[in-house]
Amino acid sequence: MFDKLQFIKDKFQTIEQQLSDPEVVADQNRFRKLNKEYSSLKEIVRAYDDWSRAKKQLDEALSMQKSEQDPEMRALVEQEACELHERLPELEQQLKILLLPKDEADSRNAIIEIRAGTGGDEAGLFAADLMRMYQRYAERQGWSCQTLEVSEGSVPGSLKEVSLEVSGHDVYGILKFESGVHRVQRVPETETQGRIHTSAASVAVLPEAEAVDVEIRKEDLLMDTFRSGGKGGQNVNKVETAVRITHVPSGIVVACQEERSQLQNRERAMKMLRSKLYDIQIAEQQKSRADLRRSMVTTGDRSAKIRTYNFPQSRVTDHRIGFTSHALPQIMQGELDPLIEALRMHDQSERLQAETA
Repeated sequence: MFDKLQFIKDKFQTIEQQLSDPEVVADQNRFRKLNKEYSSLKEIVRAYDDWSRAKKQLDEALSMQKSEQDPEMRALVEQEACELHERLPELEQQLKILLLPKDEADSRNAIIEIRAGTGGDEAGLFAADLMRMYQRYAERQGWSCQTLEVSEGSVPGSLKEVSLEVSGHDVYGILKFESGVHRVQRVPETETQGRIHTSAASVAVLPEAEAVDVEIRKEDLLMDTFRSGGKGGQNVNKVETAVRITHVPSGIVVACQEERSQLQNRERAMKMLRSKLYDIQIAEQQKSRADLRRSMVTTGDRSAKIRTYNFPQSRVTDHRIGFTSHALPQIMQGELDPLIEALRMHDQSERLQAETA
């Protein structure tokens, strides 16, 4: 492992020199590519430097421990050596995690699709709650969150389905574990007997695809326009600005009506279509590695119930990893960091076990 780390550090230093070369700076494509690689290696090199310093300090402390005659100084050196002995394994574990193969899609933006499931109107209200939860989490992260498509439910404030585009740093890598069926247990506002109802909504998180990721032939597309039914200004019901695209080979249908112009809606609809097709490619690749990675967190099986939000007990439980929190109000306000961090740590542990198996 440490030979590999030294190779990475040498490569990092070479790239660092290249980035200051005027010829490289003048070639913007090459500069961007090198800068991206530099950024991906920076955290590994920093962690390796931390380990190297700690290892050197430990060696020096052990050497002083043998030669030091002063009892007080010897005790201080022994204490320092003991602390470094404990720290080195932690730094090595961090390095092992950083060296795990990266999922190329992790650094991409994401599209979140939320659909009301079983539970009638209450499921639609819960779908709207989930949408707000992710919007607030995105805001906390400093990400951009835009609505691509929305279909309102039969009661005010409810949703049949909604698609959100979330843009920022490592969005898909952070949100990908949210895919699955989310269940809610609470007393609906319309319930007169005070009985707890169970409803559900499904969440799908897709990596945003670039044009080069998926080949889409024009002859495979059916495109039609219609009048937007939502907000959009005075022309919203007079001009057919909304766009619906059908990808014939896969049967996938996407639509967008949130923008004011037909061109903008068509561009956003194509972005959604590319992401859906790219997600199919990713799923097929993951399926081929399923025998190595059995964790529910890593398979992204959307048919499974992944989480329960129990309002009477103010409890949220993620069933894949046995994580429970009694901070439900904060989570619904977008404070998802503890939950997402637990999922990421579980995923890293599973991958480390697979690497060493």
